[in-house]
Amino acid sequence: MLKIFVKEGRLQTYLWTALIMLALLGNGRARTLHPISKPEALQAQRQRLAATQRPDILYTAHNRGNIQLAVANNGTFGTFGEPIVDPFTNELIASCTYPRNSFMTYLWVAAFWIGAVVGRDTLVSVGSEDFYETSEFWPEAGALGRFMYNSIDVNSKFYDPGSPLTAYSEQDVYCEYYDTLTAPGLTGRDPFDNRSHMPLGIKVSQRSMAWSYQYADDFILFDYQIENIGTERLEQVYMGIWVDGDAFHVERRGAIGWNDDIVGFLRSYPAPEGCGFIDTINIAYHADNDGDPVAGAWDYRSPRAAIGARVVRTPSDSLKYSYNWWATDYEDPALDFGPRRRSQPGDPFRSFGSRLGTPEGDCNKYYVLHHEEFDYDQYYTALDHSSDGWLQPPAQAPDIANGYDCRYLLSFGPFDVAPGQVLPLSFAWVGGENLHVNPTAFEDLFNPLRPEAYYQRLDFSNLALNARWASWVYDNPGVDTDGDGYAGKFRLCGQDSTGGPPPDSIDTTGQKVYWYEGDGVPDFRGAGPPPAPKLHVIPCVGRFIIRWNGYYSETTPDVFLQKPDFEGYRVYAGLDDRDASFTLLASYDREDYNRYIWEDSPDALPQWVLKEEPFTLDSLRVMFGDPDFDPLFYTRLNPFRFDGEIYYFEKQDFNVSDLESMSGIHKVWREITTPPPSDSTLWSEDEITHDYGKPLPKYYEYEYILDNVLPTIPYYIAVTAFDFGSPIAELPSLESTPINNHIAEYAQTPVNTVERLQLEAYVYPNPYRLDARYRTSGYEGRQNRDRPDDRVRRIHFANLPKACKISIYSLDGDCIREWKHDHPEGGPQSMHDSWDLITRNTQLVVSGIYFWVVESENRTQIGKLVIIE
Repeated sequence: MLKIFVKEGRLQTYLWTALIMLALLGNGRARTLHPISKPEALQAQRQRLAATQRPDILYTAHNRGNIQLAVANNGTFGTFGEPIVDPFTNELIASCTYPRNSFMTYLWVAAFWIGAVVGRDTLVSVGSEDFYETSEFWPEAGALGRFMYNSIDVNSKFYDPGSPLTAYSEQDVYCEYYDTLTAPGLTGRDPFDNRSHMPLGIKVSQRSMAWSYQYADDFILFDYQIENIGTERLEQVYMGIWVDGDAFHVERRGAIGWNDDIVGFLRSYPAPEGCGFIDTINIAYHADNDGDPVAGAWDYRSPRAAIGARVVRTPSDSLKYSYNWWATDYEDPALDFGPRRRSQPGDPFRSFGSRLGTPEGDCNKYYVLHHEEFDYDQYYTALDHSSDGWLQPPAQAPDIANGYDCRYLLSFGPFDVAPGQVLPLSFAWVGGENLHVNPTAFEDLFNPLRPEAYYQRLDFSNLALNARWASWVYDNPGVDTDGDGYAGKFRLCGQDSTGGPPPDSIDTTGQKVYWYEGDGVPDFRGAGPPPAPKLHVIPCVGRFIIRWNGYYSETTPDVFLQKPDFEGYRVYAGLDDRDASFTLLASYDREDYNRYIWEDSPDALPQWVLKEEPFTLDSLRVMFGDPDFDPLFYTRLNPFRFDGEIYYFEKQDFNVSDLESMSGIHKVWREITTPPPSDSTLWSEDEITHDYGKPLPKYYEYEYILDNVLPTIPYYIAVTAFDFGSPIAELPSLESTPINNHIAEYAQTPVNTVERLQLEAYVYPNPYRLDARYRTSGYEGRQNRDRPDDRVRRIHFANLPKACKISIYSLDGDCIREWKHDHPEGGPQSMHDSWDLITRNTQLVVSGIYFWVVESENRTQIGKLVIIE
């Protein structure tokens, strides 16, 4: 679904915006046991679209945390399962990849639904729906319909403190869209209602936010501001998040991947603090039915996680919630199913026509949005729930319970919206790893008529914990954001507050206070590590010089402490960009110590407590009046007594604070021993260096040398920054992730040396042997684990000038392939390029002898390469 072509040497990638969207909407896939194909409808949609002046549907990608998610500017996220180009990295990503870079896809598409009573009519507007034939939210045409970005990370290219879009996260993405367009070529025509789209008159301002923090990288927060821009009052408004979720590795894309999934709803989960606390989770989720084990074991293709939607803010606290799921059967409506309740007094059963589960048309969609119902989980479909008021299970219920292709809708309401009124909605898209624990559990235990034995083996702890953190980042517990004296709800062991007085006004003697809910005012913030520094990786043959400036890392105030909490740096290297691939090479942290105080009173249990930030060695020696004071001499068994208090000390981190050794992290400008003034206007030219175009103090310039590396493969180099945590808030030390600031580079002769000495270009491996198992040896395909062997082959070019044209010719002089190598400012891999052994006609090259030509401004180089079958 991507149009990719080469233009002037650069890879240009474009989405076919609305054309592709409508093609996807009309071109149904084999998603259930019955495939669907609508070529005639697809062609008609394309013809209508070609005759319609339209705005552009654009995609962007959240890639900051552990979830990579495609977001569109039309009320949807996810790309109908198709990969898109990440505009930040130019790499393909799937609709929703989790964990990051795992090639596990967890979403086909999700969409915002909203319905209301307008006069005597019932109307619903949707971003997408089960038949992918309607798309009723559209952005404005031109620049007003595009995305806006900002970031709280001072090193992000989107960091802009002067932007009208205030940043709350490390990756804020903002767009606006409307339901006011009615052209059938854009919105589609509802075949059930047999009418074109009838708008509510809604404008949606959407902001999505992502973080890389260790506790916050498994969710993305969405915040909607929904405005009635029409002239009619919208009554009995209900909103919902509709999710067509899947769970499969990209190698299993197809019916084998998406026809065995499950959906469910997790209401609560035991809190990790114990004391019998129960967290309210209220998350609708989907997952693979068994995690796709291979031969009784997990492998890289096993989607073991769950992903779901949790609503964290609605326009009112007193709303009705509903959770509905269904399995759409495209071929035979009689096999369509979704849990439905029988008629009850005051609540008659509503027929959806020929289908039982899938709501078609505005009235049926509105019924599902507003009908207060919580469906049982899909695993329990084959059980008879008629005693609880449900319809009898269908004949295919065991098949559905075993795993099927289902959707769900999480909805809430009602409320009225007057013209000009704006309503808020915030929800979290949350992932939780390792739902499936035992690779043989499904085969050994699952029985559709007795699903409980298997269900009890599922581990929801990670999903529940991440859902809890999502709600806490949205609204920080214990923080009085609006200054009205109320900071939220808290727990004491054996007691739960109900929004009463704060802890300092009640007797909490001997009890620990656990804040678990905020004050109801959105915060959209969380404690984070210091900003990671930007790197320079200077290549040499067989080694790298890794250099960075830590000014922002060491001087940026923490959002809660309101002062810097920098502790140190860590240097990592890996052979690909997965988090698990990075290996720690070196670390530096300041020499400081935690002081633990013995608390003992008649009303409290005696214990050691940590209440303070770390102390430097000098500050401890001054504090205790001893120039030779050694804090590590005093341990739990040998405490220090001073002025009636009892203390012991421990290192904060490892206290690897030597910056002199050339074998470790060291200062570049050792002669500068005094930090510069905080006012940058007082910096002299002798005190600054220019880092990525910014004048920064030399005092913060660091370096690490990595020796003895192979020059033939890329290394992924990263430097992280970490803090000392917050003892008062009970937060551990937080570290930035190596994924977000890594640089991929080859340990080869740098391009400036190549050009200065006019070094000869060369290729490797030469000859290239198709039977040499380069991939098995780790030389190919580490970044493209989703592609077959013949699509990850590479012949490498080294000693290239930073700008040149590379051509491949047959012995007969036919041009096999040509492309431009263009690094006008130098930078990573400017001396290196590669050929994927694909011809300009996108065919695999055959074995034989070929000429290669490198043409640059000053000279032309010619050589031979051999490919052996």
